[in-house]
Amino acid sequence: MTMLIDNSHAPAAISTAAADPPAAEPARKAAFSWSRLQGPVLAVTLPILILIAWHVMTTGRAYSLIPPPLDVAKALYDLAFGGINDDAFSSTLMTHVFASVSRVYGGFALALIVALPLGLMIGRVPLVRQMLDPMLQILRPIPVTAWLPLAMILFGIGPKSAFFLVFLGAFYPILINTVFGVRSVEPRLFEAASMLGCQGSMQFAKVVLPASLPAIFTGLRLGLGFAWVVIVIGEMTGVPTGLGAMIMEARQLSRTEIVICGMVAIGIAGFISDRIVMLIGRRLLAWSPNHV
Repeated sequence: MTMLIDNSHAPAAISTAAADPPAAEPARKAAFSWSRLQGPVLAVTLPILILIAWHVMTTGRAYSLIPPPLDVAKALYDLAFGGINDDAFSSTLMTHVFASVSRVYGGFALALIVALPLGLMIGRVPLVRQMLDPMLQILRPIPVTAWLPLAMILFGIGPKSAFFLVFLGAFYPILINTVFGVRSVEPRLFEAASMLGCQGSMQFAKVVLPASLPAIFTGLRLGLGFAWVVIVIGEMTGVPTGLGAMIMEARQLSRTEIVICGMVAIGIAGFISDRIVMLIGRRLLAWSPNHV
């Protein structure tokens, strides 16, 4: 028996199905645009709310000790380009920023050079751990501010003391995270490396260092953040330039708007530094599913 199939409605169904994607295309574009904008929008929401609250609480109050945001913005522009106040702080921002950046990155680089191999040895070699770990754990809780008088005695008043304090601030986060990363390496990796002929000191480069890199980069981020925290203390040692020196001088002159400008500059510089470390980490750790 022959069956007859009515195809009279098939073209209409096909045309309707073909018409659906164009209709849904604007919705998909809108969702894609929002997904790209959602992060930046959420990131600036809280700062905008803080600025609004700051403006409301300080504008129009003659006895407010905190200047309003507009005054801080003008002071920041004068610090960067001059032309408003024409005082000792005008057009000096980049000079202070470069001085602080050189000390932060110099102290951080020295801390990395010392803490990374030391952490690898403490984490991997029991004899080194037994010799050095107790002393380092005793010294670690001592705050950087307590080292300030001794640093000035050892290195004198000036940039060397600031450099040393920044080194101390970055050293322990890098060291502790490196030791943790080395101690967390799976023992099976060493067994597999030995079976493949990788033994002795070769395992440091082939097994220990790659496996502990995620923890090491966490330590780098923490160490660089602490370096920026410590820079204000380090530049209290009589250095003529630097964001910390600028903040201390402005405090003595009761220039609160300059103090806030220095804080903003340190925050932005620290944020950029952290993004740089994260970018390097993402490139070196692209193989790791646990690192973003």
